[in-house]
Amino acid sequence: MTLVVAPLQASDRTEWEPLARGYKDFYETVLPPEDYERAWQRLLAATEIHGLGAHLDGRLVGIAHYLLHAHVWQGDVCYLQDLFVDASVRGKGVARALIDAVADSGRRRGATRYFWQTKQDNAVARRLYDKVAVFRGFIRYDYPLE
Repeated sequence: MTLVVAPLQASDRTEWEPLARGYKDFYETVLPPEDYERAWQRLLAATEIHGLGAHLDGRLVGIAHYLLHAHVWQGDVCYLQDLFVDASVRGKGVARALIDAVADSGRRRGATRYFWQTKQDNAVARRLYDKVAVFRGFIRYDYPLE
């Protein structure tokens, strides 16, 4: 078993979309096809948002989308926006490898902090998150702008 984590490439497009849709399905979010295409183009441009893919024996089985943004009280921070691993390979270290690779990228870009959020009831993912990070008890609120 060979696991390679690297920036997403144009050749990953076909395997990326089912993973991206799996992520959105988990969070019960329905998007039109053009939103996936726009996201893909932004990920490939890698100017504002960045994407990593985890290839297991040459097959894309996991994705991480992240960005760096300014912070009032410290240097830039790294935000892991999306993380998804194909169900058939969960428990094989793919998610942890993606989390670690985003951390490495954030460090290289000068980030001073790295964070993400998940649903409170996402017990499977939280078991890993509790091993690699610190839960500080924050609750998120969304204010609709539309």
